[in-house]
Amino acid sequence: MTEGHDPSLEQIAPVPRISMQAFCETTEMAQVIQAAIDDRRMEKAHVKLHMGGPAAAIEAYRSAPTPNVIFLEATAKREELVQYLSALAEFCDAGTKVVVTGRMNDIVLYRDLMARGVSEYLVAPFTVLDFIRAISKLYTSHGADPVGKVVAFVGAKGGVGASTLAHNVAWSIPRDFEIQTALVDLDLGFGTAGLDFNQDPPQGIAEAVFAPDRVDSNLIDRLLSRCGDKLGLLAAPATLDRMYDFPETAFDSIVDILRASTPCVILDIPHGWTAWIRRMIVGADEVVLVAAPDLANLRNTKSLLDTIRAARPHDAKPKLVLNFVGVPKRPEIAAADFAKAVDLEPTGLINFEPKLFGTAANNGQMIAEVEPTSKANETILDLARAVTGRPDMRKAKKDLLEPLKLKLGLKRAS
Repeated sequence: MTEGHDPSLEQIAPVPRISMQAFCETTEMAQVIQAAIDDRRMEKAHVKLHMGGPAAAIEAYRSAPTPNVIFLEATAKREELVQYLSALAEFCDAGTKVVVTGRMNDIVLYRDLMARGVSEYLVAPFTVLDFIRAISKLYTSHGADPVGKVVAFVGAKGGVGASTLAHNVAWSIPRDFEIQTALVDLDLGFGTAGLDFNQDPPQGIAEAVFAPDRVDSNLIDRLLSRCGDKLGLLAAPATLDRMYDFPETAFDSIVDILRASTPCVILDIPHGWTAWIRRMIVGADEVVLVAAPDLANLRNTKSLLDTIRAARPHDAKPKLVLNFVGVPKRPEIAAADFAKAVDLEPTGLINFEPKLFGTAANNGQMIAEVEPTSKANETILDLARAVTGRPDMRKAKKDLLEPLKLKLGLKRAS
């Protein structure tokens, strides 16, 4: 991968709970590995970083069991590298994967290493994401279960319409792109997904989160309320008969199961700041931040963006949507000024349309069902396209027609 690659195009599966030891020869490589260790996708992996390269690895495993993955940086020539690997093979336990990096871009060397059981060879220099991708592919290739994309919707302030937007996008993705989708309403006390989809399922996410020992794919499948052939809803109880105080990792197993079986998972995250809310936001593949154009939203948006950027240095920027734009007689911050203050251009702007959104909410319908030609629905569709990585066919069609229009124009001119 080259510098300047758009990280928003990356869909790298999180590395599972493995043990890995890295043996580096240069400080530059050690810095790359350390940065990868700190990445959210490597959170479950237990990684130890050593210096000394292949020689240190051979010495380490003379009297110790090998981990799931051994990473070796080798600056030696081909013959010396092969000797190191032959010596290391004497101590490797069955099932241990070996990843080697060097500066020789040599197909003969690559084939030789693969023939000796090396799982992957990376040509240095490479980026943090290159490394994570290589380790991830060791466990997601060769018929492994597909890993879905998790998209978190969060409001900069309560009542800015993040839930409404999450529900409409979740409805649009399977309808317009035919992608199997799961919507998870994480606002257990006041969630509105059931109302917006005109459903009142007897069970939902509460049955899973309050019985973590019973959580498996069969339970999650039973708890999903079907809102169509390709949309499942894990609804919130929206009752106050118990307290919803959860530990940081309370929803991890639920999201992991959905990710393993569903191509797109939409998380409707309540406005608040707890350990588990932060974990859901930071751990998502995409973050959509919804805000209104006023001062409190600007402050909160900047705080959230600063936190997200610090926790996700190798991820795409969050997508910002400004909602309630153009409320009559209300002073507001211009979109350009808002974007400049938070250093992020909005992915979409949604105008204040109380009749349209009110009718949809009261009828348990989506915006596209009430007014499919509305500007708001167009923005929702664009956002659904952006979070799923689907190309804009309107732009593609325009680009394809441009040479023809130019040719016709030249003919007329002649």
